Amino acid sequence: MCDDHHQFALGRRSFLAGMAGFAAGASALSLEARADTAAYADPAAPSLPSPGMELDLTRTALVVIDPQIDFMSPKGASWSIVGESVTEQKLVPHLVQLFEAAKRAGIAVVISPHYYYPWDHQWKFGGPLEILQHDLGMFDRKGPLTLDGFEGSGAEFMPELKPFIEDGKTIVCSPHKLYAPIANDLILQLGKQRIDQIILAGMAANLCVESHLRTFLEYGYEVAVVRDAVAAAKLPEGDGYLAALTNFRFIANAVWTTEETVARLDRHG
Repeated sequence: MCDDHHQFALGRRSFLAGMAGFAAGASALSLEARADTAAYADPAAPSLPSPGMELDLTRTALVVIDPQIDFMSPKGASWSIVGESVTEQKLVPHLVQLFEAAKRAGIAVVISPHYYYPWDHQWKFGGPLEILQHDLGMFDRKGPLTLDGFEGSGAEFMPELKPFIEDGKTIVCSPHKLYAPIANDLILQLGKQRIDQIILAGMAANLCVESHLRTFLEYGYEVAVVRDAVAAAKLPEGDGYLAALTNFRFIANAVWTTEETVARLDRHG
């Protein structure tokens, strides 16, 4: 076995050995990082300027990242580490509201999903969350050309969201493999629709959502993150939602609630 593969295998075993403590560790996070404190509240006197993002629905898309069972359902592989945040943010009901409002407004709706195929599990190295996702079997599919075993699996879309996604109008991109949309066709699909304003939601806040946000900004898009339509893992290493929320405030063109976003879509629709 090559040194890289040996190191990767050791890392995988280390994560597996620690899985039993994840739920306990998450529940033991400090009070400052929990949603029932002021940790997530917007600052009473913000010092950063508000960019004042105004929607133009002719060039706006709702982009939802990883609306899949493994991330958003108690049946999902990652529920022990993301379930608390998903529940606190009322993520799935808020996504339903966003889908409904986007469809009413007639804007483009785009899905950036996450899938792993058998050969993806042969990677020779990975970061901590990559290794964890592989160990948990998140987003696993038997291959890109088959749906064998896909229905009801963790890689499938949430049942509450499938009617919106499978309406023949929603754009479902090829899968991203890590966090940013570098490996999929999301940027191409948006460009072909002449989209340059993004309403961003999904999972996970400090990983794929933040990486998509940063990529969009670097390409010149205007981005509003829906702060209660994202969620993240809570681990002894930290609260991913809290970490992301800080960066959203620093770099996004807008940080809205679901209620605010729906009102803006309905007003402009």
